[in-house]
Amino acid sequence: MTKIGFVGLGIMGTQMAGRLADAGHEIFAYDRKPLAETLMAKGVTACGSSKEAAENCEVFISIVPDTPDVAAVLFGENGAAEGLSAGKIVIDMSSISPVETKQYAEKIAALGCAYVDAPVSGGEVGARDGTLSIMVGADEAIFETVRPLFEIMGKNVTLVGDIGAGQTAKVANQMIVAMNIEAVAEALLFAARAGVDPERVRQAISGGFASSKILELHGARMIKRTFDPGFRINLHQKDLNLALTAGRQMGLSLPNTANCQELFNACAAHGGSGWDHSAMVKALELLAGYEIGQND
Repeated sequence: MTKIGFVGLGIMGTQMAGRLADAGHEIFAYDRKPLAETLMAKGVTACGSSKEAAENCEVFISIVPDTPDVAAVLFGENGAAEGLSAGKIVIDMSSISPVETKQYAEKIAALGCAYVDAPVSGGEVGARDGTLSIMVGADEAIFETVRPLFEIMGKNVTLVGDIGAGQTAKVANQMIVAMNIEAVAEALLFAARAGVDPERVRQAISGGFASSKILELHGARMIKRTFDPGFRINLHQKDLNLALTAGRQMGLSLPNTANCQELFNACAAHGGSGWDHSAMVKALELLAGYEIGQND
């Protein structure tokens, strides 16, 4: 049994913390909102701050929306850094800037603690089922120490490289996901506008080379019009901004990433920041003047 501090009990964090508790680990959790009854029933202890969670743990895990949020959790008032002692391990599973990740790791190392960046992909379903992809940047020995915890939460656990490499892999992942969403949305809109049942088209191509999780899950969302998150558009915008900023710094042209960002921007402009990212299809529908499922 490991004593784990866990900060960030959103859609995914709640599921991840629950799986760790189910596996017999002792969880000390903190979030700005009250602890979910499902976690209380699993014996999770509610803490009053990140500092308190860090004081009580051996391994401290955070999964929060953005780079400034991680900074606040770790180094803000009553942050984890105030409760850490030498020998503890800090794992950030948020999706944030690789540059700031390295800076945070240096500050944690100065406290005598190890740092791991381990962003995840797989959404609420992956968090619930323990099938997340976990992209890790860490010292190899530290990675092996915490690997058993990752294997409770994820199915595909990969040490990508040193600190920051996990975040770089996650940015690449989010670029691919966004472009897949755009491709599926464009194809299903094309089929619907041509007068063909988009659900039957989705089924027909699911067994071929176009098959993907995006087609399976988000294609169904687009057709059924179920855009409750999931993974919110504003979070995906944040990830693509990391990609585009880094691309400019490296002199890379990322035209399709930029196009997907503009489609997300259009959704946000129509009040859709909190929609699931599969709702990118709505921006394409606005351009077409036609909605999937619409009757002529």
